[in-house]
Amino acid sequence: MTIDPDTFRSVLAQWPSGVSVVTTVAGDGWHGMTASSFSSVSMDPPLILVCLNRRIITHALIEASGVFAVSVLAKDQTVVGRRFAGQEDVSDRFAGGAWETRVTGAPVLTDAVGWLDCRVVHAYAGGDHTIFVGAVLGASTARIVAPLLFHSRAWGQLADVLPDEVSVADTGLLSALRNHAVSAGAAGTLATALRAAGVRVRVRDPFGCLTSTGDRSTATALVTTADEVADAALSGAGVIELLAGDPATTKHILDEADRYDMTATCWLPDAFAPGNGSAVLDAVDLLASLGCAEIGLDEGAEAASPRQVRELLQDATVRARPVSLRVRLRDRHGLGLVNALTAMKSGVRHFDTTLGGIDGVLACEDVQFLADRLGVACDSPRAALVAAAAELERHLGGALPGRTYRVPIS
Repeated sequence: MTIDPDTFRSVLAQWPSGVSVVTTVAGDGWHGMTASSFSSVSMDPPLILVCLNRRIITHALIEASGVFAVSVLAKDQTVVGRRFAGQEDVSDRFAGGAWETRVTGAPVLTDAVGWLDCRVVHAYAGGDHTIFVGAVLGASTARIVAPLLFHSRAWGQLADVLPDEVSVADTGLLSALRNHAVSAGAAGTLATALRAAGVRVRVRDPFGCLTSTGDRSTATALVTTADEVADAALSGAGVIELLAGDPATTKHILDEADRYDMTATCWLPDAFAPGNGSAVLDAVDLLASLGCAEIGLDEGAEAASPRQVRELLQDATVRARPVSLRVRLRDRHGLGLVNALTAMKSGVRHFDTTLGGIDGVLACEDVQFLADRLGVACDSPRAALVAAAAELERHLGGALPGRTYRVPIS
């Protein structure tokens, strides 16, 4: 049976892959091409392969030089992929790029997702292609961001996939109720109800403490110094929160939390503000290396757009792994739940909220409502959150900013 070439190509086009640039060096300079036929072969020894058409110049040059490099492109390097695929009319494909040599003399793209520098150890005929097997002599995960993808003859990025489950925490109730002059007893009762519903509640900060019973893992304390960690543990908190600051101070607080068997969330303020992206990503790298259990990204004073949320979180979730991210979003200009949806689709599973949205932060019952309508599980039952919101409304004597607590429970 003869396979029609167009059908064969169409089927292969349905296989999604990453995008790489395969490069080599010849007497007159550097040469390269875009390729998706790249794969690992062995971990010990480290071997990879690339498959190249025998008719192209890069094939002949690799055959002659015996070396090649593979640079794996990032989501924002479509132009590089197009240029080396011959889809852009340029005289020098390497112009303007961060190309350097490492071991073999073949150029690598230093701001790619990663690169591998190789010496050819085997070459096998494969129809009209040659399978070059390379021993990896140098490698680097140059930039930890989402990769560029190729599917059905089009460039793309990782698809947005909703999480299976999300959680909500309340980090604003303590200070908000203090500002509204709600009694400590009533505040403690609300906190206990939320914790019983699986909501993690901040029960202590430098200005006060709630009396609230329940599982330690559902109680957090905001601390500013290592000395406050012991008091947080005595108050029944199992989690500390701190604002990221000087690395030495942060590490000291984290070490103290370990002594008391407490986990830690480190918060980065104004994380989504324009121009803050690079600094936030660098801070994510640092906090992950210091041993934070979670890294929190706070929207802060300036309203964030869904695009800003997406652009930061797509990279931050990759950079933070395996550390979890949580976000604290405001409900400004009607974009709060849109930003929450964007965060979910960018890989975030944990949301810091406030009951009823009384401090401008997204209401915990609103995030739960959104998750429910999306078919995403939430470990806090809606009935309990709505009941707590109704009790809060009674204490405050007026309607809450939250959008969904009066929606009938179906």
